[in-house]
Amino acid sequence: MKYFDLDTWEEILVTITRNKTRSLLTAFGVFWGIFMLVALMGGSQGVQDMMSANFKGFATNSGFIATEKTTKPYKGFQQGRSWDLDNDDVLRIRKAVPQTEVVTPTLARWGQKIVRQEHDIYGTLKGLYPVYRQIEEPKLIYGRYINDIDIRDRRKVCVIGKQIYETLFPGKEDPCGQFIEINGIYYQVIGVDVATANVSINGRAETSVIIPFSTMQHNYNFGNKVLLICYTARPGCLISEVEKKVEQVVKQAHMVHPDDKQALMVLNAEAMFSIMDDLFTGIRSLGWLVGLGTLLAGAIGVSNIMMVTVKERTTEIGIRRAIGARPKDILGQILSESLLLTIVAGMGGICFGVFLLDVVARTSSTERFQISFWEAIGACAILVALGVLAGLAPAFRAMAVKPIDAMRDE
Repeated sequence: MKYFDLDTWEEILVTITRNKTRSLLTAFGVFWGIFMLVALMGGSQGVQDMMSANFKGFATNSGFIATEKTTKPYKGFQQGRSWDLDNDDVLRIRKAVPQTEVVTPTLARWGQKIVRQEHDIYGTLKGLYPVYRQIEEPKLIYGRYINDIDIRDRRKVCVIGKQIYETLFPGKEDPCGQFIEINGIYYQVIGVDVATANVSINGRAETSVIIPFSTMQHNYNFGNKVLLICYTARPGCLISEVEKKVEQVVKQAHMVHPDDKQALMVLNAEAMFSIMDDLFTGIRSLGWLVGLGTLLAGAIGVSNIMMVTVKERTTEIGIRRAIGARPKDILGQILSESLLLTIVAGMGGICFGVFLLDVVARTSSTERFQISFWEAIGACAILVALGVLAGLAPAFRAMAVKPIDAMRDE
């Protein structure tokens, strides 16, 4: 006698359709679980991109030092002494710490009134060397950056930030060649920097006016004084190790106690970026944990519903066993039903999650608010695995049904 072909998709669809409400509830659990997984993965990537945008163009292997009052007496000097960095410290560091690649001083004056015709704005005036662009990369839309000839000739030229440009030149024209006034001194604009990183070294780039370092020292009577020294480590060198040598060289030159931790303010960008990387890793791990937990709950729901379905169809399974169905046929049908429910609902959840992330990405300024291709493949693999696992227990229960017992129950 010919028995039912339990491996065909037609039979599986008929079985699922017969329990529409139950199947929909089960599918929704899987749909919601995979949607949560995709949304959390893509969301964590979007948060990482938004945070990373704040540090775009900033050297991750950089360090900075500035002075504070001493807190320990040393070699005849009392505690509480004020002291300053100077131009010679730059040369000392370059000579004594060969692990440094860039060593450059900076000067700054905050809250300066910047005027052009009837327009004015308050911002920061910075004195920099051309090499500083290796620490904080500019994004020029007009003109050029400070160069060595500007330094040599103490030229009264400047590069203005985005907000300065938009305020003083509301017509958005090319400002190169125009003059702006700061404290009664006129500077010729040679470039516009529209970099918007939120790392503020002596002031935000958007509200800064950059002039040659030598011009800044001469025009504002800084003499040999330096407010901040910036440096980067050579490839293969840790900035944390370079930092210790730089600190030792500077303290020795200025008669500062080697153990005075407060006398020298030290900023390690490498440590800051490391903290951010750890934070991003934690966010991604939390996203996976919550998403997988929700998806696992959906898979357990599939397994429970399939167990109920098997119990209700005990007589039907017994009859099919009696007319020739093999245990593997029963196993194949139950697993196929479980897989079909899981995969269809799961793929719907993935598509909806990707669509929602795309909508969010279009309304935000982040570069990538989406899951990667391999993350999507991984989600599909998880779906298949959970579909099989969810159907195993019901399938084995169905295989254990004996035809004679099923007939007796009927």
